[in-house]
Amino acid sequence: MNKPLRRIAVFCGLLMLALLLRANWLQYLRADELAADEENRRVLISQYAVPRGDIVVGGQSITGSVKVDGSDLKYKRTYKNGPMYAPVTGYASQAMGMSLLEKTYDSVLSGRDDRLAFQRFTDVVTGKERRGGDVLTTIDPKAQEAGYKGLTELGARGSVVALDPRTGKVLALVSAPSYNPSSFAGNLLKESDRFKALDADKARPLANRGLRETFPPGSTFKILTAAAALEHGVVTDVDASSDAVSPYPLPQSTNRIGSQAGDAVCDKASLKTAMQYSCNNVFLDAAVKLGQDRMRETAEKFGFNEDVYSSAFGDLKATRSQYPQDLDAPGTALTGMGQGSLTSTPMQMAMVTAALVNDGKVMQPYIVDEVRSPDLSTLEKNEPRVMSQAVSSGTAAKVREMMEHTAKEGSAKRALIDGVTVGGKTGTAQRGVDVREQVPYGWFVSYGVKPDGRSVAVAVFIDPTAMDISREDISGGNLAAPIARSVMKAVLRD
Repeated sequence: MNKPLRRIAVFCGLLMLALLLRANWLQYLRADELAADEENRRVLISQYAVPRGDIVVGGQSITGSVKVDGSDLKYKRTYKNGPMYAPVTGYASQAMGMSLLEKTYDSVLSGRDDRLAFQRFTDVVTGKERRGGDVLTTIDPKAQEAGYKGLTELGARGSVVALDPRTGKVLALVSAPSYNPSSFAGNLLKESDRFKALDADKARPLANRGLRETFPPGSTFKILTAAAALEHGVVTDVDASSDAVSPYPLPQSTNRIGSQAGDAVCDKASLKTAMQYSCNNVFLDAAVKLGQDRMRETAEKFGFNEDVYSSAFGDLKATRSQYPQDLDAPGTALTGMGQGSLTSTPMQMAMVTAALVNDGKVMQPYIVDEVRSPDLSTLEKNEPRVMSQAVSSGTAAKVREMMEHTAKEGSAKRALIDGVTVGGKTGTAQRGVDVREQVPYGWFVSYGVKPDGRSVAVAVFIDPTAMDISREDISGGNLAAPIARSVMKAVLRD
């Protein structure tokens, strides 16, 4: 072979080698990345080539699929009671993508999961259409309905979260206003326009307020302040008078903070009385005596400053609730009453309440109980998992004693249920720099325990911005407590 031909042969060999390396790099090293690329039409076609598996609540499917004519995307998603369950299911839209459970469990629901490989093989052999698996949730349909109905009838923006304190199961996850995922499930221009209109809506119906938004928790945080004070020995007797004067002089400031119940009731009140009447001075004083480090330590044991939902929730991961770093003395004091730069999701306050019912143990919240293959065999099963021991069982019992006293004799009376032990705490959270210009938030946290041991913890958050209501009528006890009561009754029904 002469020299020019040899050079050409070597060059062609190098080109072939480069081609082989490139093919292997694409097929093996970048296979997962390319397969998941949102611009890959084949992935989209595969996702909607067959009816998707179902998301199940209380033994009943709340999703379905219908055939689409004249499209290479053969099936589109449908939803039953779509707005009520949207904060749980999310959406599966041919045009707009996926969210929440639809996204997290897409491979199972579409039948493309590696664990279904043998099922797919047998379907090919037998000539059956590929089938998707099912996702069984922990949601209690009656509790979800009670929470959604309560918020929508009130005309409020807000959220309801209910947990099983013993296991961490999410029994209700409600956000209002909501949206119907069926309205934009297809690939038509009008459906894309519907999604864009929802996204631009100032009421923000696409927001998941239970998991993805944080707010000042107001006086509901006082249950955590009380737990911290008892756990660290700042308070040893919940019935003993405190030395916290009312109005309370904020440290390093000329400001004095009063309480709605009045100075005569709150001045040097005991911790139990302060919980009953929501006296700010006692909780401000407790936070000052604890200091920011011990307050933050207790808050973090309950889940603040942590991404506590990632392993169990997948795409339902919540925004982190924040107990701030580097607070000064007045900032620390304000956190004692749930104000200042402190923020929380409704899920986080439900977790705090649930932990107090569960003798101080914080359970990992989870919303998927089981994932099943099309032949009904179990692919994965969630089990209860302890996250932390936030406070001792003795401390938790003392806080419950005060919350139950508040329900019987204080501001949480509207949550009482015959035959059920109920504890509760109201909250009205100020927001904005000028609190006179912004309507406050309404909060309520509560729990119910039946004689047979069944229990539920509930957090209700209400943003009354869009409501036709006077500022004086905005309170957690007035607006949120009846909703919490209906959710607890739904869970604890015989």
